[in-house]
Amino acid sequence: MAGKIANTQVEIIREVERGQIRHVLFDFDGTLSLIRDGWQDVMVPLMVEVLEATGMDESRDELERCVIEYVDLLTGKQTIYQMIRLADEVTKRGGTPLDPVEYKAEYYRRLQPLVDARVATLRSGAVRREDLLLPGSLAMIEGIRERGATLYLASGTDEQYVHEEAAVLEVTGYFNGGIFGAVKEYKTFSKALVIQRIFQQQDLHGPALLVVGDGFVEIENGRDVGAITLGIYSEEHNGYHMNAHKRRRLLDAGADLLAPDFRDHAALLSYLFP
Repeated sequence: MAGKIANTQVEIIREVERGQIRHVLFDFDGTLSLIRDGWQDVMVPLMVEVLEATGMDESRDELERCVIEYVDLLTGKQTIYQMIRLADEVTKRGGTPLDPVEYKAEYYRRLQPLVDARVATLRSGAVRREDLLLPGSLAMIEGIRERGATLYLASGTDEQYVHEEAAVLEVTGYFNGGIFGAVKEYKTFSKALVIQRIFQQQDLHGPALLVVGDGFVEIENGRDVGAITLGIYSEEHNGYHMNAHKRRRLLDAGADLLAPDFRDHAALLSYLFP
C-alpha cells in the first residue's frame, strides 16, 4: 500500500495517473443512497424460506451461511442474478424453482414498505436528504461537477426505482451523463456495458474514467479497463454482518483507493484533480 492521504481515512493502495479524469461513474445504493440500507434483512430470509421449502436436511444456520455467501458475492450486479442463483440452489436440492423473475418480484414486494417509509420521512421533512445519503456525498459530486467532469449513475436496482430515488434525494441533475439501472431484458444491461459505452462514445483511455462504488462488481469492471477505482467500504446496517469484510473485497477487486465514505471529499478531490 502506498499510504494514506494526510490527515484522512483515504487509503492509497496504488499510485494512479492523476489529473486525467473527465468522466466519473458512481454506483448508487450503499455508495450514495441509504434509502435501501438493510435490504439484506429482506433478501436473506426470503431465500432461506425458499430453500427450507425444498425439504433438505439442512439447518437454518447452514442455509443462511450459504445464502449470505452468494448474495454478498453478487452484490453490485442486477438483482436478477441473485435470484438466478437462488433458483440454481433450489434445483441443487431437488426442488422445482420458480422463474427467477418471480423471486425478484416477491423480494421487491417485501422490500418496498421499507423504501416507502424512508421516502415518506424525507418528503415530510422528518429527515433531511443528507440523512439518507452517505456522508460527504453531495460535496463530492458537486466538487466533481465543478471540475468539469461528466457524471454517470449505474445501479443493479431496477432503473425505475433508481430514477425515483435519485429524484427524491435531489441528485438527478448532477448526473449529466445519464442514470442507468436494471432492465427487464437483463442481459442488455450491466455496469461493464455502461463503462464500455462511455469508453467507446468518448474515445477514452483508462485514467480518464473514475469508477466509485461499494461493490466488488463495479470496482472489478473499472479495473478491467484501466480506470481509476475508488472503493467505498460504507457501513451497512443488517443483521448478518454482511459488510464486515467489505474493505477486503474491494481491495481484492482492485480498488486503487479506499475510503469509508466521502467525509474527506476535499482531500479526495484535490488528490484526484490536482
